[in-house]
Amino acid sequence: MNAFDLTGRRALVTGASRGIGAAIALGLAEAGADVVLVARDQDALDRSAARVTETGRGATTIACDVTDADSVAARLGDVGDVDILVNNVGGFDCVGPFLELTPRDWNAGFSRTLDSAVNMLRAVGPALIARGDGRVVNIASVSGLAGVPMVGHYAASKAALISLTRTLAVEWSAHGVRVNAIAPGWIRTELTQAFHGAPQVSDVLLSDVPQNDWGTPEDVAGAVVYLASDAARMVTGACLTADGGLLAQPGGPALRNLLHLGRIELP
Repeated sequence: MNAFDLTGRRALVTGASRGIGAAIALGLAEAGADVVLVARDQDALDRSAARVTETGRGATTIACDVTDADSVAARLGDVGDVDILVNNVGGFDCVGPFLELTPRDWNAGFSRTLDSAVNMLRAVGPALIARGDGRVVNIASVSGLAGVPMVGHYAASKAALISLTRTLAVEWSAHGVRVNAIAPGWIRTELTQAFHGAPQVSDVLLSDVPQNDWGTPEDVAGAVVYLASDAARMVTGACLTADGGLLAQPGGPALRNLLHLGRIELP
């Protein structure tokens, strides 16, 4: 369907050097968009950009810490026209019960997820509004839509991002800018290696997923292409889940069964 064609569009994706961000950048390119890839690691960015250029689309890399407002202002000041902004940066360094999460854990979680998105929205939003056309996709999480033991810091930051998504959808709709979020479930990435790489943990987590499988970064990329395209012309302020049915059934996430493990540092 031509409605999914992004030819002539230019997308900016944060955290595009690996995992979900790299898959999103490639998916947008395969749909026809040129892509600006943003992350901290230039070498990893170059590898991701090479996959984009193999599709025949343009790829620009910008090494930048998007959690730092000054760095964003300095590095993205001349980024040029962008039609699609994907705020993908997020994550955590550890999981654990609420009382075992330190103030540093909380600050780091909100910096990665919320501050990074705010910085990018301030940098790119004015141009989208001035042009009267644009699409913003914020990568949230099902943890922002439900109570999820062991990742309270991450869940709270994603809930804040979903709230901001809905607020901007209302504020920016009059300017022709659509703002949506995607809430992935359990996605197999380097970040979640500690979970999917341990059979006893993976089995517990998948017991709450009706599809009984880990998602892939490409599953998230497909949802981004949809929300960035004209096929989603009437969709704004939405939070699209890509969770294998995790939130569709009653009962809490199985992470509560892992509380006895205490705090876990991630690689």
